[in-house]
Amino acid sequence: MATPAQWIEGARPRTLPAAVAPVAVGTAAAMALGRHNWGLALLALIVSVCLQIGVNYANDYSDGVRGTDAERSGPERLVGGGRAKAENVKIAAFGFFFLAALAGGALVAVTDAWLLLILGALAIVAAWRYTGGSNPYGYRGLGEVYVFIFFGLFATLGTQWTQAKELTWSGLLGAAGVGAIASAILVANNLRDIPTDTAHGKRTLAVRLGDRGTRRLYLGLIAVAVLCALGAAVWHPLAPIALLALVILHKPVRAMRAGASGRDLIPLLASTGIFELAYAVLFGLGLVLSARFLG
Repeated sequence: MATPAQWIEGARPRTLPAAVAPVAVGTAAAMALGRHNWGLALLALIVSVCLQIGVNYANDYSDGVRGTDAERSGPERLVGGGRAKAENVKIAAFGFFFLAALAGGALVAVTDAWLLLILGALAIVAAWRYTGGSNPYGYRGLGEVYVFIFFGLFATLGTQWTQAKELTWSGLLGAAGVGAIASAILVANNLRDIPTDTAHGKRTLAVRLGDRGTRRLYLGLIAVAVLCALGAAVWHPLAPIALLALVILHKPVRAMRAGASGRDLIPLLASTGIFELAYAVLFGLGLVLSARFLG
């Protein structure tokens, strides 16, 4: 039976910045318009975090029952490592999906943003289908697309819309920036797992691109986030202060470019998550300060 600490580890805390960052940027974009709401921001945060934890448990379950996680260079999984029964992990996944749906339903009801109800349902279905079902798209190299859409565009712009009832170019660029970094987290994870994923027929984008191509993709996604922060300066001149967060990636990226692999890539994964959160907070701060003092 898995211990509480193992269940917490199974939730993959290193990935949670990918859930917090879009809500931070979306709320800041609403603040820049003078129409933010902390209660609605909290509901959006609950939706995003619960969806992230749910997809993490769902991935643990699906990969575990397929045998993909039997041998891995990263942290041991609940199902693949024999720590918990597969059915219990599946129940945990759907429990968090239910909490996400509950908070999302409340958010939609309060704001009358009924279109988001459909998009939210699609997000939950996509979260399960990432590695679940008979033909999971995560095994076909489409995981990064899901992350960019739902933990970038949808989460950020949905947060801004429910609070401000308006979308802005700076909000869109912030959404693209955090979405690119969230995708980079997955790329770093899949770069580490190329050998085991290849052996088990899991054709992630990293497996398809190969080691060298995946390293280039990671750097390209970080470059997209940089360009988004610079682009937002057209409307909010202080948005590029988000680039101060790049210092977090200096050492791990240098190790990655030098050929680090396996467990040596774990610091890159953790640092990318921290970088995303710092980027989001600084980007949002840039929007708010620009609107207040330069608008």
